[in-house]
Amino acid sequence: MDKFTTLTSVAAPLPMINIDTDMIIPKQYLKTIKRTGLKEGLFAELRYDENGKKDEDFVLHKAPYDKAQILIAGDNFGCGSSREHAPWALLDFGFRCVIAPSFADIFYNNCFKNGILPITLPQEEVDKLLDDASRGANATITVDLENQEIKGPDGGTITFEIDPFRKRCLLEGLDDIALTFEKGDYIERFEAENAAARPWI
Repeated sequence: MDKFTTLTSVAAPLPMINIDTDMIIPKQYLKTIKRTGLKEGLFAELRYDENGKKDEDFVLHKAPYDKAQILIAGDNFGCGSSREHAPWALLDFGFRCVIAPSFADIFYNNCFKNGILPITLPQEEVDKLLDDASRGANATITVDLENQEIKGPDGGTITFEIDPFRKRCLLEGLDDIALTFEKGDYIERFEAENAAARPWI
């Protein structure tokens, strides 16, 4: 997966609480097992009415938020079912970072597996970032994973915590397959020793 080091972008504000995975990517978009082509389904029930007409007032239909790579969300983001299509859809739209007061555990873990950085912050810090995001194109936010800092448009800095292993995986672009390949020498040695010890297998 793509490495995550430093990201500078406008942030799209979506302060709704309890946004579940069905709201992130509705069930009718789950027929594919590909990680691409899902951006049109992202928040589809919020972005379009029952006739498929675009809701021009929805944040992701407004410039510059239609190009945002950072999402500022409400509490308990990603609750509901465990569908991995939810982070796939966010990534396909262009999001690399989601900031919220809390996340559902499975969604939180799936983000890391797909190159998205989920950042948990106290509500008051999220509120500051939502205020920054509301100012649009003139208010870019920088997320520095190495230093675990978020820098606002006015120069303020917010620090965040992250598990060291997950941090390394994002910085180096290591998904589960890449992590397995890191053990390639050990696996080959085991296979050779096993073949010598049990040649009948």
